[in-house]
Amino acid sequence: MANLFSSLKNAYQLFKSVDFQKLDALSKKVDLPKMVEAISSLDEKQLQGMMKMMGGSSRKKELPPIEGDFYQLGEEALNEEDRALQLKVRAFLEKEVKPIVNDYWLKAEFPHEIIPRIAELNVCGLTYKGYGCAGKSNLMEGILAMELARVDTSMSTFFGVQSGLAMGSIYLLGSDEQKQEWLPSMQQFKTIGAFGLTEPEVGSGAAGGLNTTVKRKGNKWVINGQKKWIGNAPFADITIIWARDLDDNQVKGFLVRKETPGFSVEKMHDKMALRIVQNGLITLTNCEVDEADRLQNANSFKDTAKVLQMTRAGVAWQAVGCARGAYEAALAYTQKRKQFGRPIASFQLIQNHLVEMLSNLTAMQTLCFRLSQLQDQNLLTDEHASLAKVFCSMRTRDVVSRAREVMGGNGILLEYDVARFVADAEAIYSYEGTKEINTLIVGRAITGYSAFV
Repeated sequence: MANLFSSLKNAYQLFKSVDFQKLDALSKKVDLPKMVEAISSLDEKQLQGMMKMMGGSSRKKELPPIEGDFYQLGEEALNEEDRALQLKVRAFLEKEVKPIVNDYWLKAEFPHEIIPRIAELNVCGLTYKGYGCAGKSNLMEGILAMELARVDTSMSTFFGVQSGLAMGSIYLLGSDEQKQEWLPSMQQFKTIGAFGLTEPEVGSGAAGGLNTTVKRKGNKWVINGQKKWIGNAPFADITIIWARDLDDNQVKGFLVRKETPGFSVEKMHDKMALRIVQNGLITLTNCEVDEADRLQNANSFKDTAKVLQMTRAGVAWQAVGCARGAYEAALAYTQKRKQFGRPIASFQLIQNHLVEMLSNLTAMQTLCFRLSQLQDQNLLTDEHASLAKVFCSMRTRDVVSRAREVMGGNGILLEYDVARFVADAEAIYSYEGTKEINTLIVGRAITGYSAFV
């Protein structure tokens, strides 16, 4: 009796749902008894196919998540605390930085209002011990550099100059007094730093001699020369200036305050890449610096190179972040963009581009993970860092190019983000040592012969 009641109830519900006007119209076009007989003869698979064709399936296709860490390296390599920090930084960047970067990139201006909020993350000087720093691993620092660049390479560069080049110079080469004076306030972004090594006529050849000179006069040092491409310089409170001592021809480092007489900065304009980064042309004209502001443990270019070695690994991680941001943006686009009635992600050629991008990205990530492990084990060499810089900056170029390609004409529009990654990849390719210079560093290590001029 219960089964009979249930069948009658279902039949009644079906009867209520029938649109008899449509049914009458349909009966004039087709033989309904024959159609019902034909449908009843179909097996389950055929019925499902017919329903899919008719759009009868109410289930929306579930797509895989947009994820650039295909081998789950971050999830597996980090402890629970560090993984939580990574996700905290990612959430901050997605919420606070991503919505504004295209506007600031277009204007070539820096969002100064974001600095206090970055300070609240407490990640500056992440690997240093003391001075308010967290004493985390180099692997964790590399992953954070990647997270920053994944949203915007300019913000990652700003952070790298502050936390790596400027703070790193003081941490590695400064006296105890200099560390106590500067590092705590820099860690909190209350003091902004810059790193002045590159010159108008001296880039890759810095190791062979600088045109900026310094001469000691009593308890003062007098600096003359120019520095170019100096990130953060237009608004930095202090700049680490590297100059050649006229007396012993050795490179020395100095902490130069922005208000020092004879020190001036001109903002550089019309860049096609890293437009948010504020680069400056610094001119030093009889600029006097106290002996107390000379980096006490920076006495030759070999000391300068210690800072560069440490930060070059970070640039390789930046390249990973730039590539990952472009890949994830392109993948999301291909899942939504439709042509010929289908998402373009379903086309073979598009999938080929995406897999090529992911292959390069995954190779870059695994290389950088190993690089940071070597750094944490105090086994990092110049050639290790240089190989990562060469490979990652080259592969990033390929990834961003393919990302732009799968997006067609929209790939050159700033609103889709990939155009910014394409431009910024060109800067990553050149700074912290060009591909050619880093290649020769690795070549010298593996052959035993120096091919430098």
